[in-house]
Amino acid sequence: MNKFLIVDGSNLLFQMFFGMPARIVNGAGKPIQGTLGFVGAFLRMVRMTRPTHAAVIFDGEHGTERNEISSDYKANRRDFTGLPDADSPFSQLDDICAALDLLGVFRTEAEVYEADDVIASYAIRLGGSGEYRVVVASQDSDLYQLIGENVSVLRYRGKKSTLCDAGYVRERFGVAPERYADLKSLTGDASDNIRGVRGVGPKTAAALIARFGSIEELLAHTDLITRPALRSAIEENADRIRKNYRLIKLTDRAGLPAAPARLAFDPDSVTTADVLRAIGLT
Repeated sequence: MNKFLIVDGSNLLFQMFFGMPARIVNGAGKPIQGTLGFVGAFLRMVRMTRPTHAAVIFDGEHGTERNEISSDYKANRRDFTGLPDADSPFSQLDDICAALDLLGVFRTEAEVYEADDVIASYAIRLGGSGEYRVVVASQDSDLYQLIGENVSVLRYRGKKSTLCDAGYVRERFGVAPERYADLKSLTGDASDNIRGVRGVGPKTAAALIARFGSIEELLAHTDLITRPALRSAIEENADRIRKNYRLIKLTDRAGLPAAPARLAFDPDSVTTADVLRAIGLT
């Protein structure tokens, strides 16, 4: 069976830019810590997963329909516009793209949709085809909802990396991956500035989803909730819960920016130093 490694590029860029132990510059004084970390992490992911196909998806610089659903969506994210190159991860994006091109990895910037939506489209369609095992590399927990028989999520942390399957999600959150969006619709997601239902924490949300199966079934049968305060909170926030679900739920609506044949990848045994040298950074 083919194996497809799809990387959340923007997520990995931020993880490496801010996660490296110190600001690193090359001989010309150019900051390269983000590029160094990104390329090194990608090559280690390749060695860990041995993919036959690979792609890196970056977020585009545009709003999406989620911003129309909620003006608060991701409003808490830092704006890097106008910052010096040394303080902006995006200043190293061109070098990262050059490295990926050198490695022969398909890369693209999400248009109209978010990178998560493009990743979801590949995971759902290729994972569901029965011809691919899909590994999604990201720290973004929203992608847990994509996990299935042929789809896993790689939380890359060097030697402490975790390949997450359905059992991981059930143990950590108390719900199956396909109900992760229902769970988060109740609890909210601080990282995306999505406010949940006051008083409904992860354990309560998981218990409600376990009992009712989905938020729609929950909202249709609130009379069965025996705790008056909880019942009132759910009923009073019905619109918010449904809106949250629209913000969090991932589908294959974004489509595939490239056919699987274009994603074929044959990794050479190159090192990070080889790549940086080839693109002129060392």
